[in-house]
Amino acid sequence: MMPVDQYLLIGALLLLVGIVSSKFSTRVGLPVLVLFLAIGMLAGEDGIGGIQFDNYPLAHGIGTLALAIILFDGGLRTPITAIRLAWRPAFLLATVGVLLTAALTGWAASLILGLPILYGLLLGSIVGSTDAAAVFSILRSRGLHLRRRLEATLEIESGSNDPMAILMTIALIQVIMAGEAVASELLLFFVRQMGIGAIVGILAGRAAALLINRIELNAAGLYPVLAAVGGVLAYATAASLGGSGFLSVYVAGVVVGNARIIFQRGTFLFHDGFAWIAQMVMFIVLGLLSTPSQLIRLAPEALLIAVVLTVVARPAAVLALLLPFRFRAAELAFLSWAGLKGAVPIILATYPFLFAVPEAGTIFNVVFFVVLVSAVTQGWTLRIVAQRLGVQGPPRPEAPVALEITSLRHIEGDIVDFTITDVSRASGRRLRDLALPEGAVIALITRGDEIIPPRGSTQIHSGDHVFVVLRPETRTLVNRVFGSRVGTDVPIPLPAEFPLQGTATVEDLREFYGIELEAPADCSLDQILRDRLLGEPEEGDIVRVGMVCLRVREMTEDRIEWVGLSIVDGE
Repeated sequence: MMPVDQYLLIGALLLLVGIVSSKFSTRVGLPVLVLFLAIGMLAGEDGIGGIQFDNYPLAHGIGTLALAIILFDGGLRTPITAIRLAWRPAFLLATVGVLLTAALTGWAASLILGLPILYGLLLGSIVGSTDAAAVFSILRSRGLHLRRRLEATLEIESGSNDPMAILMTIALIQVIMAGEAVASELLLFFVRQMGIGAIVGILAGRAAALLINRIELNAAGLYPVLAAVGGVLAYATAASLGGSGFLSVYVAGVVVGNARIIFQRGTFLFHDGFAWIAQMVMFIVLGLLSTPSQLIRLAPEALLIAVVLTVVARPAAVLALLLPFRFRAAELAFLSWAGLKGAVPIILATYPFLFAVPEAGTIFNVVFFVVLVSAVTQGWTLRIVAQRLGVQGPPRPEAPVALEITSLRHIEGDIVDFTITDVSRASGRRLRDLALPEGAVIALITRGDEIIPPRGSTQIHSGDHVFVVLRPETRTLVNRVFGSRVGTDVPIPLPAEFPLQGTATVEDLREFYGIELEAPADCSLDQILRDRLLGEPEEGDIVRVGMVCLRVREMTEDRIEWVGLSIVDGE
C-alpha cells in the first residue's frame, strides 16, 4: 500500500497542475471542467500517471462533498432578486424539464445501445439535469453576462434540479433491482426531497447568519469557516431527514449570501477559493475513475446519445415549458444550448455500481463520454452562442472590494475600496463635484505608492483607489457614483429620500444618478430652491421640479448645506 505522504505528494502535484493550467484554460476559452477531467484521465491507469483508481464509493463521497461546497458558494452569490425574477420558469425546468429530457434521452439510449427500456431511462435520468458546477464555473469564471431573467433562470434551475434527477435515478434502480415501484411512494419521496431540502436550507441559513453576527470570535478568519460549517450542516441535516442535501445547501447559501453578515467580503473570497479547490478535486477524482480505452469503444453510440440529448431532448423540454413565460426566441435557443452536463451526472453514474445494477459499467462510460462532449461543445461555445443570439446583458463593473475591519463589525457602516478605471463616472472629477449622498465620506485615496490626502480640490485619476466610509443604505448610490459610465440609462433603486449637498448640480444628478431636472446643467440644488421659494429658505421648505421633490434638510448660516431628494408619482 502506498504511504500517506506519497498520496499527499501526488494530490498536491495534481492540484498544482490544475491551478497553473487554469490560466491557460481561461486564455483559450477551455472550460475548467474539461481541463480537470483531462488531468485526472492523464493521471489514471490508461494515462501517463498509471494510477489505478476504481473506488466508486470513495469517488461518490468526494464528489458529493465537493458539489455541496460548490452549490453553497453558488448560493452565496445568488441575489434574492434573481429568485423572485425567475423562480417559476426555473422550477418548471428543474422538475418537469428534467423528466421530459430524461424520458426522450432514455428512449433514444435504449434503441442506440440495445438495452432494455428501463436501463435506457436510467441513463437518461442520470444525464437529464443541468449541472450547477459547470454553469457557475462558466458564467462566473469566464465573465459571461446574460440578461438578468435569463441568467437567473439558468442558475436557479441548475442549483435546484438535482432532487428530480436523484429521484428518477433511485426510482429506476429500485424498479430494475426489485421489479416494482409504487407511484405514491415515488411522489412522497420527491415531495420529501424538495420540501425538507428547502425548509432545512432556509432554517440553517438563517441560523448561520444569526450565529455569525452574534458570536464573538477572536480570529476574523474563522467567520468564513463558520459559514462553511453552516452549509455542511444544512446538507447533512436535510440528507439525514430524507430531504435533498444539495437543494438544502444551495438554499442555505442564498440565505446567508443575502443577509448582512460580519466579514461578508472575506467570506465570499474564502468560499470562492474553497469552491475552486472542490471543483479541481472533484473533477480530477472523477477523471481518475474513467478508462479512456473503454470510452473509445463506446464512442459512436455515446456521441449519438449526446447529440439526441443536446439538440432534441433539452430543446424540446425548454420549448414545451417556457413558451408561456414570453421568453424571446433567442433566449429559448440559448437555454436549450445551455443545459450543460458536469459533475452531477458522473456522481449519479456511480449509483449503479453502489447498487450492483447490471450494465453499470456501460452506463458509467456512456455518461462520462456525454459529459465530455457537453463540456467541450456547449461549454466551449457558450459565450459565442450568447454573442450570436444577442442575449448578453450590459457589462457590469467589478464589485468594489470591502475593506472590513473587525473592530467595527457591530457598527452599521462599511469601508469600501473603489478602484477607478477610465470609464468610471468619478474619473477626472474633483472630490467636491462628486455629489455623494449624506452618510458617505471619502477617507483616503491611494495612487500607486502614494497616499493622497482627500481635499475638495483633489482630482481623481484612473487607477486610484478611493476608500469611502459609508452607511449600508447608501451603498447602491455610492456604487453608482464610482461605477462605470456604461449602462448610465439603467435605472437604480432609490430610497424614499436621500440627502445631497446643496452644491450638487443638475449635471451631477444626470451623470451620477440618471435623474433629469428641468433646469440649466450648471445650476445647483441650492440655486434651484432659492429661485423657486418665496423669501429666504428655511429647513423643511419643499420645492417640486417635475417628478423630483427637493426639501431643505439642513442650513449653515445662509447656505443650504443638505437637500433631500425624492421621486414622486403623478403630476
